[in-house]
Amino acid sequence: MTVDDAAEIAQKKDADLVALSDALSSPAAFDDRMSQVVEMRFFGGLSVQETAEVLNVSPETVMRDWKTAKAWLLRELSRSKSE
Repeated sequence: MTVDDAAEIAQKKDADLVALSDALSSPAAFDDRMSQVVEMRFFGGLSVQETAEVLNVSPETVMRDWKTAKAWLLRELSRSKSE
């Protein structure tokens, strides 16, 4: 791998993180907790149990929000790539 290849990969990952951050703003508009779950799990690295404790909800609620958020984000990120 060349230095140019590595720089290109890093730029693509940065763009992906920006797209993810932008996509997270949409669910936050209608479900703040779901957005918090994604932030804590994805960016913070918290477990389901830790996230549940921080948000004062059950682990099952965290998993439900996590699954819904992943489906939402996949749709949003797919939509942004097609534009």
